[in-house]
Amino acid sequence: MSETTSGSVTWLTQDAFDRLKAEYDRLSGEGRSELAKRIEQAREEGDLKENAGYHAAKEEQGKQELRIRQLRQLLETAQVGSAAASVAGEVTLGAVVTVELAGDEMRFLLGSREVGDGAGLDVYSEKSPLGAAIIGQQPGTEVTYTAPSGAKIPVRIISSEPFTG
Repeated sequence: MSETTSGSVTWLTQDAFDRLKAEYDRLSGEGRSELAKRIEQAREEGDLKENAGYHAAKEEQGKQELRIRQLRQLLETAQVGSAAASVAGEVTLGAVVTVELAGDEMRFLLGSREVGDGAGLDVYSEKSPLGAAIIGQQPGTEVTYTAPSGAKIPVRIISSEPFTG
């Protein structure tokens, strides 16, 4: 799955859009019906104060409704297409980036958590310290970013290529 966010627009591949739409349809349709039945069955068991099944179903319902809202927002702001081509290898959202990080080579997708599903790549947000340090940079560039611990970590960009799914 491939997804990146830029401002209020979310870039999605057609495959990612289709999978998210199917999840949204399932959760907002049959998923809601199934949970409503479970809640009703648990309610019929008696005292709600001590009914663990009822409370578990209500908690699951809250989590499901949150996911439905997240998916709806994502789908409403989606722009379906392919990743913007990198300008001469520039690190952009939706790019697969190879870097040398503190002496070790690593390859990852620059985007949001939704991107990595099924891609077999680690995903780093463009808002993370590493992502913010490398976005817009060219291969061969060396930058430093500050880790949450406060340590300064050197990074050398080796390559950046569009993610193709």
